Amino acid sequence: MEIQTIKKLETQALKESGTDFTRLGFALFFMIAVLTFSFLSNGGIPNNMFLAVAALVGAYMAMNIGANDVANNVGPAVGSKALTLTTAIIIAAIFEASGALIAGGEVVETIKKGIIDISAFNGNADHFIWAMMAALLAAALWLNFATMMRAPVSTTHSIVGGVMGAGIAAAGFSIVSWGTMAKIAASWVISPLLGAIVAAVFLYAIKKSILFQEDKIASAKKWVPLFVAIMAWAFVTYITLKGLKKIWPQIIDLFNLLPFVSMQMTKAPSFQTALTLGLIVAVFVYLTIKTKLRIKSSHLQNTKESVNTLFTIPLIFSAALLSFAHGANDVANAIGPLAAINDAILNGGISSKAPIPLWVMGVGALGIALGLALYGPKLIKTVGSEITELDQIRAFSIAMAASITVIIASQLGLPVSSTHIAIGGVFGVGFLREWLDLNDKRTTIEDDRLFIMDERKNRFAYNNELKTLESKENKSKEDYERIVGLYKLIEEEKQLIKSTKRHIKDTKKVQYVKRDAIKKIVAAWLITVPAAAILSAILFFMIKGIMI
Repeated sequence: MEIQTIKKLETQALKESGTDFTRLGFALFFMIAVLTFSFLSNGGIPNNMFLAVAALVGAYMAMNIGANDVANNVGPAVGSKALTLTTAIIIAAIFEASGALIAGGEVVETIKKGIIDISAFNGNADHFIWAMMAALLAAALWLNFATMMRAPVSTTHSIVGGVMGAGIAAAGFSIVSWGTMAKIAASWVISPLLGAIVAAVFLYAIKKSILFQEDKIASAKKWVPLFVAIMAWAFVTYITLKGLKKIWPQIIDLFNLLPFVSMQMTKAPSFQTALTLGLIVAVFVYLTIKTKLRIKSSHLQNTKESVNTLFTIPLIFSAALLSFAHGANDVANAIGPLAAINDAILNGGISSKAPIPLWVMGVGALGIALGLALYGPKLIKTVGSEITELDQIRAFSIAMAASITVIIASQLGLPVSSTHIAIGGVFGVGFLREWLDLNDKRTTIEDDRLFIMDERKNRFAYNNELKTLESKENKSKEDYERIVGLYKLIEEEKQLIKSTKRHIKDTKKVQYVKRDAIKKIVAAWLITVPAAAILSAILFFMIKGIMI
């Protein structure tokens, strides 16, 4: 029996080892292909080899973004069984790459979030190039480590830490905009807190209006179209603001080709425009869902599981749209420093904004998609099932938090991280379940406490009677028998009180959010910026030593 078990373990180990080597092979092939393409296509410029190595590091960074950050977009949908892991990876890969290529923009900030002052380099392009290389590699290495530890972290914070550390190493602490860094640090608290609140509010609203009702199907017919319409409104607004801002002029040109449509040309969509487009789509979605539910409701059972199925399709759309917006925005984390290096090498100077060649954008888009396909499943499982148990309604609430929180925060000027919002949403639905469960058990806990009070009164009475009998000088046989009986009764009371207290403690102890997961993730969040900064500073000095 033991020999068979050992053989099974050996077979499993060989299988996993083979899979790991295959993944590594694909990743290395992609990076070498990027290195070769960059070297051959930029053969006539100085520092050609350095640019090729920077492209390789950019490809490595893009794959790590795909492996770590994208899990937040599809993890809840996978955890709730709305999507299979394979389907989620395919959808996310397609929409991440599409978002990067279609809406990734033609120009990118060379210094993410303006956290350092590029004038401090005094026009020294070499130091700037080395700093960007160090920042890119440090962020990628940190993301790789976080993915191995199954800790979803912010890629934006990783690159911010990398740029800060390399900047300090190159030009001293005065180069850093500490006010900007303080805002980024504030996002560590603001992002998960807002995400948790919004997700918990939506989950409670759905439970109160549908799941807690006696006739769940009738309630679902009334409320599900509204909830899905709100989701459509939020997501269209979110995508318009975050995913379409860089191609907005082209969209306006397209709209103006339609009869009876005349839109004023603007560089980016306004908040009012985004809200209006979202509202138009939301009305259409509301009417469509309401009609379909009227037809479908006869086939539904009056159960929570049946209601859950109504949120499956909205979850699939949310995973796709979140991936598109993420690809459009966060591709800059992979290619921003690479575009900066490319621009500095080609032009021999330092610029606050750099054009993005198509090949650089392709590196970011394909790298994110490949990283997700090869190494994304680990983090998808962590977000989807290893923090708290999710169903479609809980996952729907998390998706709502991911879009609404970003919209609210951007309008209030609050710094937020999409990763922290999504994970905060997962925490929020888990803690709401704990609170609701504890509320359901309050009557039981109160009854236990009253029972303990009664037993304490009994024990007090037994103790008084025992003292009286023991102080009696001439005890009869009945007195001795009663004393023995009282000792037994007192001991029984002690055991009853003790077991009831344990029951109260066990009742309160029910946890739907795994505390170990919280500690690991929060710790990773807190050290992301300093860890990436320290690593980046070390790498800058290493690169400087090699190049000089």
